[in-house]
Amino acid sequence: MVLDPGTDVPTIRATNQHGDAVQPGFEEPTVLYFYPADNTPGCTTEANQFEAHAERFIEAGVELYGVSTDSVESHRDFAEATDISFDLLADPDGRLSEAFDVPLVDGRAQRTTYVIAREQVVAVYERVGPDGHAASVFEDLVDTGLVRAE
Repeated sequence: MVLDPGTDVPTIRATNQHGDAVQPGFEEPTVLYFYPADNTPGCTTEANQFEAHAERFIEAGVELYGVSTDSVESHRDFAEATDISFDLLADPDGRLSEAFDVPLVDGRAQRTTYVIAREQVVAVYERVGPDGHAASVFEDLVDTGLVRAE
């Protein structure tokens, strides 16, 4: 069972693909997407499409993070191979997944995306298809008035 809209967001701290400690504040609109594994077809599609829209997210003031249970090293290799510019947060012990009530299947996060603003969950996407998801999330941010279209 994932966190419901209106729920306060837990404070998290994780290491990104560069080995830097990251602690999102969740004050500004934020997209936090959980994915099963680096270097798999669906997850690569999803990451590439979020990267293709990354400039739109940034220009709209939206922070963007990907999270999986893979290691920092795996994230580094994945980000380098796919030219990912946004932070991929390593969750090898599953504590971020647990904090957000994202189910783990065989140690891997179930594909789940949160839209967060003002430290509260605004929207949740569960079991989404990776193709087209990034564009859909951005359009929903515009439709809800959290951001303006360019």
